[in-house]
Amino acid sequence: MAAPTISTISPTSGPATGGTSVVITGTDFTAFSTVRFDATATAFTLDSATQITAIAPPGPVGTASVTVTTPEGTSNGVTYTYLAVPVLTSASPNQGPTSGGTSVVLAGSGLTGVTAVSFGATPAAGFVVDSDTQITATSPVGTGIVNITVTGPGGTSNPVAFVYVFLPTISSIAPTSGPATGGNSVTITGTDFVGPLTVRFGATATFFTIDSDTSITATAPPGTGSVAVTVTGTGGTSNGVTYTYLVAPVLASITPATGPSAGGTVVTLAGTGFTGATTVSFGATGVVPTVISDISATATSPAAPPGTVSVTITNPIATSNALPYTYT
Repeated sequence: MAAPTISTISPTSGPATGGTSVVITGTDFTAFSTVRFDATATAFTLDSATQITAIAPPGPVGTASVTVTTPEGTSNGVTYTYLAVPVLTSASPNQGPTSGGTSVVLAGSGLTGVTAVSFGATPAAGFVVDSDTQITATSPVGTGIVNITVTGPGGTSNPVAFVYVFLPTISSIAPTSGPATGGNSVTITGTDFVGPLTVRFGATATFFTIDSDTSITATAPPGTGSVAVTVTGTGGTSNGVTYTYLVAPVLASITPATGPSAGGTVVTLAGTGFTGATTVSFGATGVVPTVISDISATATSPAAPPGTVSVTITNPIATSNALPYTYT
């Protein structure tokens, strides 16, 4: 018998924690062999005189020489590389919406060469290895609390926690306008109305009831103009949907103030509070106006017998004072 020789080992690297199954190919292996990684002997199986399957013991990060010793002598050494197991120390931010898409900076060590980032059992939506101490990953869709881990040639890291939180969205509100004095009920429809919430009209928080995770009934506070209605949850603030505060309309003038009994005259109304106006009435007959601005609108006179009628304009909260219009 001759001293053993090693031609190849596979794989040629593994985690510093050990445990990797390494196939050693060569010659003159016997049942009386000893396999060492540097000075450390390890368990192995003699597959044949030309193959041994050994279990890599733990070792320091770096290289080790693998040898096989029999009573006839010790083989040549073949290099095996111990790789660092990645370590995570923090995730920032450590929470994000259930819809995913959060950019999370992972800090740690041994991150060079990382090939996978997982949020629980789900792969990250994407990641970039910025350096040996930092990875930027994008959270996938998920729920609850999950563990973030990274995997590289040296193995899988320890976990760090990530919490999925609810980011509300609003699809619609009804009604979309109301009196400047507030107090009317507004139904907000959307998604993820879960957990502690705040409903705001502009910057003003208001009372509300959560009817379901897709519906809220809120009480509009007093206000002016147009404001954004938003819902804030644990994951942040929703998109805003416009709500308009209305005042009672006031008519200052109508031009012209006369027209033929056949109708068809375009009448310009001036005043205030025309936003949202739905009807201009010529006596008992209503027509749909064209609202140009809060202070101007036009309407086409309907047919009516000769004489004078009262003209008013109505928005969702009130009807204006009346001005005369004469049919000739």
